[in-house]
Amino acid sequence: MEWKPISARIITARFSSKWRNVTVIHCYAPIYSSEEEIKEEFYEELQAVLDKVSNRDIVIMMGDMNRKVDCDNTGLERVMGQQGAKCKMNENGELLTDYCAANELVIGSTLFPHKECHKVTWVSPDRKTQNQIDHIAIAIDGKVHYKM
Repeated sequence: MEWKPISARIITARFSSKWRNVTVIHCYAPIYSSEEEIKEEFYEELQAVLDKVSNRDIVIMMGDMNRKVDCDNTGLERVMGQQGAKCKMNENGELLTDYCAANELVIGSTLFPHKECHKVTWVSPDRKTQNQIDHIAIAIDGKVHYKM
């Protein structure tokens, strides 16, 4: 139906489907070492985009989020599952889970079991460190339709 480049970090596309419209928000989030101001600007911009999406659309937010979330979803059961890569959540992961909680989004890349090698989306040049930093978050009707 339409697509719109928002910034160098965010683009949206809206599709018509048989049952309802789908809005895809594709992101390239600031890296871990970025200044806090840059991270805050990114989430403010992302929030402004999400606020404009019809609450009747299925929302899929995806991309290189540069965030590590782990398998421990204690206190985050409505936001993520227990099937993330075996890595420790970092500050950026906390930013992502807080954002998803505030906007009733579920991090879909943590919901279903997969082999560890299929969860990893980044490998260090020396091949010793592996992380899952690319994620997909989903919302339908502004309400999460997934129960843990």
